[in-house]
Amino acid sequence: MSKTFGKRIREARQYKGFSQRDLAALVKVDYTYLSKLENDRAEYPPKEEIIQSLAHHLDLDAYELRDLAGRIAPEDAKVVQELVKTYPKQMPVLFRQMRDNPELAQKFIREATQAESEEE
Repeated sequence: MSKTFGKRIREARQYKGFSQRDLAALVKVDYTYLSKLENDRAEYPPKEEIIQSLAHHLDLDAYELRDLAGRIAPEDAKVVQELVKTYPKQMPVLFRQMRDNPELAQKFIREATQAESEEE
């Protein structure tokens, strides 16, 4: 069973001996928000700064937390923004097709990953 963002931070918090209130104070969020994060009940993924702070205080990998939270790296977000500006009509279509057709998405990802490996 794969870990969720909430399970990962709860386990790390407990391992480090922090209460929810202790960790919330360190991260500078309300403890009720931290509770929602730990229970995977937050309405939206945490901001990058919160992910970074949680990673720092819990000695976790920020990239792993970002992935578990459903966020993309800031540098990748810039690439997506550039593509949407360049292809304003086509990018939403591509995203919907990839969402609705997992086989197409996997094929595209395989080919893109292979091309990137060949460039290195």
